[in-house]
Amino acid sequence: MLSIRDLSYRVSGEGGDVDILRGVTLDIPDKRFVVVTGPNGGGKTTLCNLIPRFYDTTEGNIYIDGKNIRGLTLKSLRRNIGVVQQDVYLFSGTVFENIVYGRVGATMEEVVDAAKRAGAHDFIMGLKDGYNTYIGERGVKLSGGQKQRISIARVFLKNSPIIILDEATSALDNESEYAVAKSLAALSEGRTTLTVAHRLSTIRNSDRIMVLTEEGITEEGNHEELMAKKGIYYKLYQMANEMK
Repeated sequence: MLSIRDLSYRVSGEGGDVDILRGVTLDIPDKRFVVVTGPNGGGKTTLCNLIPRFYDTTEGNIYIDGKNIRGLTLKSLRRNIGVVQQDVYLFSGTVFENIVYGRVGATMEEVVDAAKRAGAHDFIMGLKDGYNTYIGERGVKLSGGQKQRISIARVFLKNSPIIILDEATSALDNESEYAVAKSLAALSEGRTTLTVAHRLSTIRNSDRIMVLTEEGITEEGNHEELMAKKGIYYKLYQMANEMK
């Protein structure tokens, strides 16, 4: 169980303190798929960054299986959380080196298995030197979809029980988005998953949808329940359909 209680995050600016998150409370049961969506500026990405303690909360607490994450070492905490972000970080090196970063010491067989599960193996084998192909700084020799699938393979290899997907497909074209979405669905299976999403058409089948605004979690339910309320989620969904 991933539990967030009365979570707030505040930053200081020229005009004084600014609340990025305020009083957020939510529970994600084990092996459930929960989506956080909402208007821009609601703090969705900030929430994702607070869970693995990329920075610390101003107020409130986060618990994993009843344990406050502040009482865990960063190594222990982050070993149990896999993160796939919109902006993929790949470093200068080979495909193998970029995937094995998820679990240093893994064998080639384990890396290949992770790549297959991420839907990356076929395109990797089509590269000049396969897994030994040098991909350049930030993966400049790969497409956006290819870089994203390598990052997913890295998380498959890590095999964390908790997965955070932060706008993982929002920067991709439709064809790449479809391929990556399939990989993400496989990655999420059997894991506790928190997804941040703007493209509401991709989240209809989630276990639970949370609408996060500057006031905290203002709506929650499944797609049908939230549409029936005709609140913020309903308006966002209608806007998304009009933009198609």
